[in-house]
Amino acid sequence: MPLTEIRIAGFGGQGVILSAQVLGKAASIYQGDYATMTQNFGPEARGGACSAQLVLSDKPVLYPYVTQPDVVVIMSQEAYVKFGHDLKSGGTLLIERDLVRVTDLPADTRVYSIPATRLAEELGKRMVLNIVMVGFFTAITDAIDPEAVREAVADSVPASFRDLNLKAFNKGYDYGKAALAAGPEAAELDQVVLSQEAQ
Repeated sequence: MPLTEIRIAGFGGQGVILSAQVLGKAASIYQGDYATMTQNFGPEARGGACSAQLVLSDKPVLYPYVTQPDVVVIMSQEAYVKFGHDLKSGGTLLIERDLVRVTDLPADTRVYSIPATRLAEELGKRMVLNIVMVGFFTAITDAIDPEAVREAVADSVPASFRDLNLKAFNKGYDYGKAALAAGPEAAELDQVVLSQEAQ
């Protein structure tokens, strides 16, 4: 894969770090590419905004820090305020539809949304919303082979929760494939306000 910078952000307790670990493991161990990961926490370990940054590439990563991400995954409003506007031009923004209100985006931003928390609740465990988002990311970006991500999911969670997390991945992946076929939603979502519309 070409060098791809990714930022995943939400509040503590949403599984942001695990999401990044799964994707990094999928890319490096199961797909054979290179990956680096860094992480940031807010003032509170649980509840404050936190983020994880990934750099993925088919060549060795010489600089392990994200400077201007190609993809930003946002799971809370506070995270959007803090991290949502540093996408590179033409970048992709993935949001948790029920928790994030998007404002003042450049017109060339591609926005895709998913009600990840609701989909996780349909499976009986809200805590797997992060793996729903991992599936959504995998479908939308096509950066990592889905089978590699499934293997990484299975390898990253306790055995007793493996089936649940794989179902969560598949739910997010299927939703993402449908969203990708429909095209970016930025011009259609009620909660998305493009910068030129606000002027």
